[in-house]
Amino acid sequence: MKKLKRYQYEQYAILCHLAYPDDFDHTQYGFLPEGREEIIDRWGRPIIRILWGESNEVVLVFKGSQNIWDWLLNLACFPKKVITANKPYYVHWGYHYLINQKSIHRNYAFHQYHPDLSDSQKADIFQATQLPHYRQHAANSNIIKQIQHIVAPLIASGKHISLTGHSSGGAMAVLSANYLYQHFPQAIKRVVTFGQPATGFWSFKKHYPLNHQTYRICCDLDIVTFLPAIPFMHWHVGQMLWLHNGKIYQNIPTIIRLSRSIISWIMRPFSYHFMQKYIRNKDFFDKH
Repeated sequence: MKKLKRYQYEQYAILCHLAYPDDFDHTQYGFLPEGREEIIDRWGRPIIRILWGESNEVVLVFKGSQNIWDWLLNLACFPKKVITANKPYYVHWGYHYLINQKSIHRNYAFHQYHPDLSDSQKADIFQATQLPHYRQHAANSNIIKQIQHIVAPLIASGKHISLTGHSSGGAMAVLSANYLYQHFPQAIKRVVTFGQPATGFWSFKKHYPLNHQTYRICCDLDIVTFLPAIPFMHWHVGQMLWLHNGKIYQNIPTIIRLSRSIISWIMRPFSYHFMQKYIRNKDFFDKH
C-alpha cells in the first residue's frame, strides 16, 4: 500500500474545507478555468465539485452534512441491498440515498460567462449551439449517473480519478468510488476521507475493491468517526490514519482509539500544567 504524502493530504483537506462555501476560485489551486463541473442539490447548492487541471488527476470533492435533512440521513443506518458484478452486499441506506438522489448538473465556466441567464435559457443556448463543454441534464438524473457521465470522457483522455470528502461527504466518496470501479477499474487513483462515518455492513467491507487506495483520516476524538454507534454492525473500509497528540497512528482498533481519546480528554486540563505547554506558547509574546 502506498503512503499518503503530506502534500496530498493538504490538497484534499483544503478542497474539503472549500467544499462548504458556495463558491471559491478553483484556478488558485492549479485547476483549469474550464476544469470544473458541479452537481447541485435540491436547494440549489453545490454538493459535488469535479475539478481538473493539466495533470492526469481529476478530483471529486463531496460536501458533508449541512442542514437538518442531511443530519437525519446520517441516522438512517438500516441496510440497503446493492448488487454489483452479481455480488450482493449491504450499505448504509442514508448514504446510498445521497448518491442516488435526483439533482441537476451544471458546467461552472458556462454559468460564470452567462450569469444573467436562467437555467432554462442556458439549456436553450445549448440546444441551439451544441456547446460541447456545457451539459445540462434532466432533473430526474441521479447523482452517481451524472458523475459517471462527467468523468467518462476525462478518463478516456487518460486522466485518473481521486475522490475526497468530509463527514457524510466521505461516505459518499467511498460509495461513489465503489460504483465507479465497476465501470472504470483502472481509473481510480485514491480515496481520501476526513471524519467519515462507516458506510456499510460486513458484506460491503468484504467486497470493497479499493482498500489499498483508500485512506480514512480521523482526528483525535471525532465522534462522527465512531458512527453509526452500533457495535459490529457497520464497518469501515480502507486504511485508517489517526491524528492524535502530534502523531499519526495507522489502523488502531476502534476500542483502543476510543479509550485513548477519552483518557486524553479527561487528562487535558492537567496537561496545561506541564512546562512544554508553556514553552509551546512562547510565540504569544511576539504579538505584544
